[in-house]
Amino acid sequence: MTSDHDDSPLRGTVLYIEDTDLNVDLMRAMLEAHPDVEMLHAGTGRDGVRMVRELRPDFVILDMNLPDTTGLEVVRQLSEDIAERDLRVTILTVDTLSMDIIKAMSLGAFEYWIKPISAAVLESGLRRALGGRRAGPDRLDGS
Repeated sequence: MTSDHDDSPLRGTVLYIEDTDLNVDLMRAMLEAHPDVEMLHAGTGRDGVRMVRELRPDFVILDMNLPDTTGLEVVRQLSEDIAERDLRVTILTVDTLSMDIIKAMSLGAFEYWIKPISAAVLESGLRRALGGRRAGPDRLDGS
């Protein structure tokens, strides 16, 4: 019999594209519960797209309202990465359901979360996005 709750440690790199320092600090604090998950940060959509291509994170959490562009435009620019390497991009928004969210989902966004997110929403979302990347001694391939 299997449990619905998986407590195995997660590993991977999360890029948080967000321009509000308080939100970045809160995300960093919530991710401290996962020592094998590294958080990278980009404050603009342009920097976020560049970091995805250069650093190849496992998971992207993307604010929809950025100072230089929209989250929808970032998803458009990352659509090839999403398709080719199964990059998971989750949208973080204050909107419950807008046309931009629907368009972003149709372009390959993994899911969307409503701000402010709770630790429980982050935990379950990380498990869905990073679930195949377990930390621990059973990893023999060194990744």
